[in-house]
Amino acid sequence: MLRAHGLGPAPRRQGPTWSEFLRAQAHGVLATDFFTVETIRLKTLYVLFFIDLHTRRVHLAGATTHPDSAWVTQQARNLVIESEPETASLLIRDRDSKFSGPFDEVFRTEGVDVVRTPYRTPRANAFAERWIRTVRAECLDWTFVRGRRHLERVLRTYTSHYNRGRPHRGLDLDTPDRAHPVRAGAALAMKLRRRDLLGGLIHEYEAAA
Repeated sequence: MLRAHGLGPAPRRQGPTWSEFLRAQAHGVLATDFFTVETIRLKTLYVLFFIDLHTRRVHLAGATTHPDSAWVTQQARNLVIESEPETASLLIRDRDSKFSGPFDEVFRTEGVDVVRTPYRTPRANAFAERWIRTVRAECLDWTFVRGRRHLERVLRTYTSHYNRGRPHRGLDLDTPDRAHPVRAGAALAMKLRRRDLLGGLIHEYEAAA
């Protein structure tokens, strides 16, 4: 009642959320996660990916029906060989048992600290969770997946589009792979060419030659 008349103490200001903290400290941070996809034969496939929180660039590690520790660790080695984490200092992952000690050690030998999220807190890995929602809403929810190879082809195409052809509001409508966004005034004067991907499910636009 006192506060309603302006006489009570001011409410305590809440601190930043975990996702806001990650956004502020995104440079040099990688995140990784799994998501599952059901094929038309009701077989479950597990997809592993990594995302750079600063650039929003996604690296698709692969899909498998048996994501054991050996497979997951090999994907980490592949990522290191491709020099993806060369500027990273931190990797965020959940507590899934598939992320074993050897997986963490691959990154630690590259000078990357591994941070495990708390139990049952998907928001602690918010950037990865957001990408899962995006790829489902824009691609997988509209696709009948026949098998692992088909899924990997679809995801490679979508990930390439996501990295180089899809504007991001968090990047001022730039894309992860482009350092020089086109100004609005210049874009109006351009002649654009449309390219259809995944049978017309996704449209990309680029300046005509």
